[in-house]
Amino acid sequence: MFNIEEELKKLPDKPGVYLMKDEHNQIIYVGKAINLKNRVRQYFQSSKNHSIKVMKMVQHIESFEYIITRSEMEALVLECNFIKKYDPKYNIRLKDDKHYPYIKLNMGDAFPKLTIVRHMKKDKAKYFGPYTDVQAMWELVDIIKQTWELRTCSRNLPKDIGKERPCLNHHIGKCKAPCAGYINEEDYLAMVSEVQDFLNGKYNEVIKKLQSDMAAESELLNFEKAAVLRDQIQAIKKVEQKQSAITSSMADQDIIAFAKNAEDTLMQIYFVRQGKLVGREHFYLKDTEDEMIESIFRDFLVQFYADATFIPKEIIVERTPEEQEVLEGYLTAKKGSKVKLITPQKGTKHGLLELASKNAELTFGQFGEHIKQEEQKTTGAILELKEALGFDKMPNRIEAYDISNTQGIQSVGGMVVFERGKPKKSDYRKFKIKSIIGANDYGSIEEVIERRITRLLSEQSENSFTKVPDVLFIDGGKGQVSIAEKVIAKYKLAIPVCGMVKDDRHRTRGLLYKGNEVLLPSHSEAFKLITRIQDEVHRFSIEYHKKLRSKAQVQSMLDEIKGVGKERKKILIHHFGSMDKLSLAPLEEIECIPGIPKDTAQHIYDYFHKH
Repeated sequence: MFNIEEELKKLPDKPGVYLMKDEHNQIIYVGKAINLKNRVRQYFQSSKNHSIKVMKMVQHIESFEYIITRSEMEALVLECNFIKKYDPKYNIRLKDDKHYPYIKLNMGDAFPKLTIVRHMKKDKAKYFGPYTDVQAMWELVDIIKQTWELRTCSRNLPKDIGKERPCLNHHIGKCKAPCAGYINEEDYLAMVSEVQDFLNGKYNEVIKKLQSDMAAESELLNFEKAAVLRDQIQAIKKVEQKQSAITSSMADQDIIAFAKNAEDTLMQIYFVRQGKLVGREHFYLKDTEDEMIESIFRDFLVQFYADATFIPKEIIVERTPEEQEVLEGYLTAKKGSKVKLITPQKGTKHGLLELASKNAELTFGQFGEHIKQEEQKTTGAILELKEALGFDKMPNRIEAYDISNTQGIQSVGGMVVFERGKPKKSDYRKFKIKSIIGANDYGSIEEVIERRITRLLSEQSENSFTKVPDVLFIDGGKGQVSIAEKVIAKYKLAIPVCGMVKDDRHRTRGLLYKGNEVLLPSHSEAFKLITRIQDEVHRFSIEYHKKLRSKAQVQSMLDEIKGVGKERKKILIHHFGSMDKLSLAPLEEIECIPGIPKDTAQHIYDYFHKH
C-alpha cells in the first residue's frame, strides 16, 4: 500500500522529475524541480496558496514517483519527454492536430530523394518546414522538380546501380538516372546541396547559378534550354516576392506573442528567415485560467522546440519566461550554438513583437469560438455518449468495424479509430478475410475481432494494436455484436461492444448495447459522432474492397496476354495499380518497367488498344 506521508519523507533534496498518479495508476501530471523534497512537499501542504488547477489535481493524487537527475537542465529534457509520452491531464499540453507537411531529403542515402511527409522521425534525413501554407510548399516542390533532376524511385542505391534500365523520368529529363550510373555520387550530392540552399531560402545564390547556366546555354546556341532556365528563374523570383521582408536585417528569428482570456491562451509564432516572413502558426492552450503567462511561455517554448527542425539564434518573446537561463541553455544545447531569448522594449524588434501581438488578438477572436464549437463536437459528444451508455469512464478511443464483399467474393474487414471524437487515420487497419468462404458476416466479424485481440495481447513494441480500445462499435445488429462479445469474453477482456444500427433507409438510427437499443436525439453531438463513425468505417471498408476487386480484374485480364505470367502480373499490378492506368499507358512507359521485355510490352500495349 502506497503511503504518501512515508514517501514524502524519503524525497531527496536533488534535482529531478516527479510524476503524479491517480487511482488508476495513470500519470496526471509531470513536473521538474531543482529540489525534489521541497517542490513535491508543497503540493500536500496548506492549499491556500495553490491555484485552482493544482487544488483539483491534488484531490486525485493517489501516488507519485520521481527520477533523480544530475542537473536542472537534464530534468527539463526529461520532463519534456514524459509530457510528450504520457500526455498528462493537468500539464499544459501543446496540441496541434493539423500535422502540417514537411519536405524531406533522406540524406542517409547515397543518392537522396525528396519526399513529402507529415511527421518527422529520428533519422539521418533533413526536414524543411512545417509548411503552414501547403499551396506555397507545392510551388517550391514544383520548382525543385523543374530545376534539379533528383530521383524519385525507391531503388536501393548504390547496390542496384546498373541492374535495371532508367525509368521514364530520365527519358523526359526529370532524373539524372543514378540507377544506371549516369551521374556519380559527388555530382549528385552537389545538386542536393543546391536544393538545400533553395529550401533554406537562399534564393539569390540559386538565381545567380541559374543565370550563369542560362548565359552559358545561350552562348552555345541552346536557346530552348536557356528559355527553360529563364522560366525557372522567374518562378523562384515569384516565390521570393511572396515572402515580403519585415526587417532590413538578414537574421533568422522566431517571434512569439500571445492572447489570453479568462479560460484559455493562444500562442502565435512568426517564422522570419533572412529577414523574410516565411510562415506563422498558432496554438490554442486550454484551461490556463490560473496559470501565470510567464509559466505558459516556459512550457510552450520547451514543448515547441523539442521537435523543431530549426532553432534560430534569436527568439523574440512577448513575456520573459520562467527559468530563462535554463531555457536558453536547453535551446543552445539542441541547436549546438548560442540561442538568446529577448523581450525588446523599443526599436525594430519591439515593433515586430507588437505586430505579432495584434495578430494574436485577431486570431484569438477568429478561432476562439470556432475551437469551442469543435470542442463540443468532440469532447462534448464523447461525454454525451458516456452518459447515454452509462460508462464509468470516457470512451476516448473508439474502434469501429465493418465487413464488405460482393456476393461473398473478396470479403474484407475495415477498422477505423476515433480518439477524443476525431478520426485517427494512422491507426486505421484493413483485414483480408482468410478463414471464411462466401457471404458470412458473422464469421468474418469473428475473424477480424479475433485477429485484433490476439495482436493486442501479443505485440511487444508500442503501436496502434497495443492500445486497448474503450469501446468497440460493430456495423450491424445483435448477431454481429454477440459474435464480437464472444471473442472478447474468450480472452477475459472487459471491452464493451455496441452495434451501430440503421433505419429502413440505411441511415444511422442509434446504438445497440447490452441487448437494448440506445436512441439518441438526432440533433445531439453524440448522434452526429456515431453517424460520422458509421459512415467512415463503411467508406473505408468499401474502398479496400473495390481496390481488391480492381486488382483481381486486372489479374484476370492479364491472363489473356501473351508473355504475362504470375511474376509479370505482380510487377504490372504494383506499377499501375488499376486497369485504367495500365490501359492508357504509352508503350514507352511499359517498356521502361523493370522485368517487362520489349516484346511483352508490345503485346500488352496491343491488347488494350485492340480492346
